Amino acid sequence: MNIKKSILLRVRLAFLAVTVIAGAIFYRIGTIQLVEGDKWRQLSEDIHLQYRPVKATRGNIYSADGSLLATSLPFYRVAMDPSIVSGAKLKSSVDSLANLLSGFYRDRSAASYKRMILDARNDGKKYLILNRKQIGYQEKLKMMTWPIFREGRMGGGVLFEKIDKRYRPFKNLAGRTVGFLNEDQYGVGLEYSFNNYLEGRNGEAMFQKIAGGSWKPLHDAEDIKPTDGYDIVSTLDVNIQDLAESALLRQLMNKDAAYGSVIVMEVATGHIKAIANLQKNKNGYGYGEYYNYAVGEQGLTEPGSTFKLLSMMALLEEGKINLTDTIDTGNGRFKFYDRFMRDVKNGGYGKITVREAFEKSSNVGISKMVNEHFGHQPHRFMEYISRVRLDQPLGFQIKGEGLPYFKNPDDKNWYGTTLPWMSIGYELKITPLQTLALYNAVANGGTLVKPMIVQQISRGNAVEVRFRTETLQKKIASEKTLSQLRSLLTGVVDNGTAKNIKTSTYGIAGKTGTAQKLENGRYTQTYYTSFVGYFPADRPKYSAIVVIDSPKGFNAYGGDISAPVFREIADKLYAQDMSVQVGSGAHREIPKIDRSEFPYIRAGNVEELQMICNSMGISNHYSGNETWVTSKVSNRSIQWVSNAVEKPVIPDVTGMSLRDALYVLENKGLRVQHSGKGRVSSQSLPAGSGINRDQIIKLTLR
Repeated sequence: MNIKKSILLRVRLAFLAVTVIAGAIFYRIGTIQLVEGDKWRQLSEDIHLQYRPVKATRGNIYSADGSLLATSLPFYRVAMDPSIVSGAKLKSSVDSLANLLSGFYRDRSAASYKRMILDARNDGKKYLILNRKQIGYQEKLKMMTWPIFREGRMGGGVLFEKIDKRYRPFKNLAGRTVGFLNEDQYGVGLEYSFNNYLEGRNGEAMFQKIAGGSWKPLHDAEDIKPTDGYDIVSTLDVNIQDLAESALLRQLMNKDAAYGSVIVMEVATGHIKAIANLQKNKNGYGYGEYYNYAVGEQGLTEPGSTFKLLSMMALLEEGKINLTDTIDTGNGRFKFYDRFMRDVKNGGYGKITVREAFEKSSNVGISKMVNEHFGHQPHRFMEYISRVRLDQPLGFQIKGEGLPYFKNPDDKNWYGTTLPWMSIGYELKITPLQTLALYNAVANGGTLVKPMIVQQISRGNAVEVRFRTETLQKKIASEKTLSQLRSLLTGVVDNGTAKNIKTSTYGIAGKTGTAQKLENGRYTQTYYTSFVGYFPADRPKYSAIVVIDSPKGFNAYGGDISAPVFREIADKLYAQDMSVQVGSGAHREIPKIDRSEFPYIRAGNVEELQMICNSMGISNHYSGNETWVTSKVSNRSIQWVSNAVEKPVIPDVTGMSLRDALYVLENKGLRVQHSGKGRVSSQSLPAGSGINRDQIIKLTLR
């Protein structure tokens, strides 16, 4: 009896406990639903609905002539909300859509696509990525005509998610200068240095988090549209860049050198027309662009004999010497304290003039003169270095400029041998760009200008920032000294260490440099060779520097290694640029473009062309619905004619800008090669012919 009562008591207690717990649960459910409902619903929305950034389209980078160096091409990922399309429309069109998707992507069967769409609808999914492969703009236009998709986002649930990709029409040309920017906001070159302008301002849109962790855009009315980035217009010339890289690469390969750099600059403006940096690949085969040896810290090195120009400027400005004075270089071996200075020529040059000491690049001759006249006052010599700003950065527009290194006469590491060795380009470090700036100042009548590589920042026709030539020093020396320096630089090519590049067509002025490389505290038998100068010598238009590091073989000197590269670049520039031939007998009148010809724009995207014409007050008319058009003139008015480039044939891109032609052709899977500049004047594959993916089409621009 007691056992039975005990069992009943336990059962009743358990039942009571279950009832209490169940009551508590129902009470809590009611509280959450009725009392705290708003709170939890808001929390759910906060978790599953968020305003997320919408990336702005990155600005373009142009060369000086308007050629595209970098641009952002739009690609799209196709998704859909299968719950939006009506049941009747889905039933009647899903088979056709599935067949088209299967034929386009070629990764799964039509039945598989149909099942994926229907399953997603039955499961109540509101976001379905149909394929992660990104499509081009023309392919997007084609898809927008497909069943269901043609109903748009609100009727068919299709979503084309835009993804911008950076594209370089000229591939690796000026690759290190144009640069890059990765996802961690680290980069180099113009892309990194001008990112604040290029990146634009991101927008903000409402997104919903769905199964799988994906975010679906909801296109809320309060979305903030992104503001596209500004365009950067550089001073680079793609033709000069191309010939500079080609000439440098050939010599690097011929001499099996470690790396090389070339800078070509416009004398009067300081505009950089080309920067080439090529380094031997890690595997030992071929060359690529990895470091900016021309401007950056990696390029800081002892320049060698090119620094002798500064030494001569200091000596001449002080009135210490005349070019006709003589100096005894002896047997080419002279002792300063505990170190010997040596000339390259075995046996030395003996007694020579000051002019000959520079033209033959006598280490003994230059160092003896500098030590004799400045040895008791080295601070005075350092003042000339400061005058031409070699001891400080130039403030170049690309980030990462190397910081020059010079000893101070008051430092503990200044020795009696420091000045003699400094006078010939040792025991100091500067970049090739700084060396070039000095020589450019001599060519520019003594005016030291800051080298620049970006001339303006703009959006459309509106210029946001314009960079003008900046003068760093109005006059680095007297006119008499400058005249003597120019005479010395011409003499190096006419009679000295660079006479192998002398030409009767035009004059070249410059200086060779050969510096032994310092490794582990000791100078080795590997060399840093260079040539820096300007041309034409009598009316300088361009200055340039060529440096080649660690060339192999005999005669590894600046005159034999770097000077020929300079001559090749100068020859081609002289042939191409009519302005440098004035007075040479080879001048011909440059044909003028008749700007009154109407219309100037021949083909392109109709919305962009209409906007341009409307802003300029040009009458234009269009009644079609194609995105791409060509133009014809009728009674001083432009008639836009449909250009159906979306057809599955080779499109007609004549008259288009290079950028528009690239949009159209590369989105069709064609590989584009182009030459010239301006607009497309002809194409190698005739319009209307059959098309094959990865087919090469060549465009000629004029």
